[in-house]
Amino acid sequence: MSNRTRVSILGATGSVGESTLSVIAENAPGAPDFEVVALTANTSVEALAAAAISTKAEIAIIADEKHYAQLKSLLAGTGIEAAAGANAVNEGAARPADVVVAGIVGIAGLPPTLEAVRQGARVALANKESMVCAGQLLRQEAARTGARFLPIDSEHNAIFQVLDRPQRVEKLILTSSGGPFRSASQQEMAAVTPEQAVAHPNFAMGAKISIDSATMMNKGLELIEAAYLFDTPVERIEVLIHPQQIIHSLVAYDDGSVLAQLGLPDMRTPISYALAWPDRMPLPGLERLDLAKIGRLDFLPPDTERFPALSLARAAVAAGGAAPIVLNGANEVAVAAFLQRRIGFLTIAQVAGEVLDEFLNSASANAVPATFDDVYETDRWTRRRTIEKLRLAA
Repeated sequence: MSNRTRVSILGATGSVGESTLSVIAENAPGAPDFEVVALTANTSVEALAAAAISTKAEIAIIADEKHYAQLKSLLAGTGIEAAAGANAVNEGAARPADVVVAGIVGIAGLPPTLEAVRQGARVALANKESMVCAGQLLRQEAARTGARFLPIDSEHNAIFQVLDRPQRVEKLILTSSGGPFRSASQQEMAAVTPEQAVAHPNFAMGAKISIDSATMMNKGLELIEAAYLFDTPVERIEVLIHPQQIIHSLVAYDDGSVLAQLGLPDMRTPISYALAWPDRMPLPGLERLDLAKIGRLDFLPPDTERFPALSLARAAVAAGGAAPIVLNGANEVAVAAFLQRRIGFLTIAQVAGEVLDEFLNSASANAVPATFDDVYETDRWTRRRTIEKLRLAA
């Protein structure tokens, strides 16, 4: 019987996927022996084919079906299967694997993440929107199948690494760089362009998550994710601005101890921890943390007036039910509109808040999604309503 670690990567050509492939390619002595099962991508067909060939993956799947012929041609003669379409992505996630890296951005990542949970895999979770929108349902499914969530967002991974006595925890503290506009005025942020907003000070990320970082909605979604992942009331989760992003998060215990996980801002560290768990694996090619060189670590509270997304997230998770789904869906639509230059930067949080308020004042506010279909239906309503609001505001 093989002792190799079978890995699938959902979103193999995004920043998380590329970092995962880098960890696997390092192949350092003492690291697990990885076998790549399925790789998926949305439209980046050439990068997907190259990754599949270099890792000798079993199957490469492109979500956008119009790229199928090109993918099949690029993989001709390699013995690697080619497939296309959303159903194929889900089927790829369902292939037997020890670890499935869930790196697809947005609620689009929920169906394949669910398939990974249903097969009982360890789910290396970067797709926070899955947990935000269906946290309770995913946890119930994981309890049924024996699946395990291993967070690879650096903040949640940091908590996971130092959370050894959950019953003794007083609070969880998520750190945030504050994004590129940490010190900007409202007037300055009103004039922000998409190019400025995607320029994160510490991490190289995709456009959507970079915008979320700039509005601090990303931290709001992470706050909701932490509440579900670690079964912690939102009032016991804090956010702390830490520009250097050396301390990735902290856990405060009831004896006065505060445990922190430190490291340079590099996604390969949390990814390697999830891939090798419950062990660690060496990453000799990674730059090491030199605190003397850094010299200082700064901390300050978030400004919820300039960055209302954090307050919106707290309101959504406190309301429970479908409210987090609404906040996430409205934000996804608004971010897309900003990237298309149809709305201003400050309008992202504004419209997300308006749609959330409308939902919380509706007859549906107290309904709890009982199935994943309920989650998708709420998301569809949210998107329709947000699009209507943006059209009226145009």
